[in-house]
Amino acid sequence: MIILGVILLVIGLLAGIGILWTIGIVLVAIGVLLWILGAVGHAVGGRRHYW
Repeated sequence: MIILGVILLVIGLLAGIGILWTIGIVLVAIGVLLWILGAVGHAVGGRRHYW
């Protein structure tokens, strides 16, 4: 999810498409949040790890 968010951020920046930029930021934020929750041991979506 983080990688997809970064790809959308780059495409949105290069193409000048604001909605891709916004979706990229949201995906990166959600990905980082899920990554942190998984790293501290909380089950995320029924899984012990998220990567």
